[in-house]
Amino acid sequence: MFVQYFMTRDPITIGPEQTVAEAINLLNHYKFRHIPVVDDEGMLLGMLTDRNLRSATPSTVARSSQRQNVEEKVNNTPVKLVMNDDCLHLTRMSTLDRALLLLQSKGMGALPVLNETQQVIGVFSVMDLMKAYKGLFGLGEKGSSLVCIEDNGDPEALSKIVKAMEDNNVEFTRLIRAKAADGIDPMIYLRINTYNIRSVHKAIEKIGFTIHIPRVTNT
Repeated sequence: MFVQYFMTRDPITIGPEQTVAEAINLLNHYKFRHIPVVDDEGMLLGMLTDRNLRSATPSTVARSSQRQNVEEKVNNTPVKLVMNDDCLHLTRMSTLDRALLLLQSKGMGALPVLNETQQVIGVFSVMDLMKAYKGLFGLGEKGSSLVCIEDNGDPEALSKIVKAMEDNNVEFTRLIRAKAADGIDPMIYLRINTYNIRSVHKAIEKIGFTIHIPRVTNT
């Protein structure tokens, strides 16, 4: 699945010579935390975040006489002096997997999306990513439940589970085989759309698989 289907299109942008005060007003007005900085042609110059703006503003412990002077200076500072000018970006053809890895690797909350001529055409945020994966994995669908099955290593495990669901007329939408990672044993995840979960468990157990129940450990 591609970023272009989930990004915020035609995002609000700001010019490099506009001031920090203008940027703060934009962020507060539109209730977002990231804004691309672009030139007159809409080409990306950098990314401005609420974190950049907080870092630029004076400390609350500063003396009032100093704080007023510093605030005035900061408010009139061009955003090009406080933006991130080495920011990563995505394209419309970037996958959700690519977006996740970039966002995670840099601890970013959002990334600009560029077209073939490096112009900003969108912004893709962590919230966009969550919304996209929510749809891909069927969260919130009527009667939707996730069944966790212990993977016994059977190379035909997925086809056996599919057949069991079809034989029992169980509607299912996703089937994922996950390798062991971070202390979690290999698992098979089955997204079903039925309220009769117990019958699904029985059907899975009947073909030789075990429904996973987390072990209680003392911490």
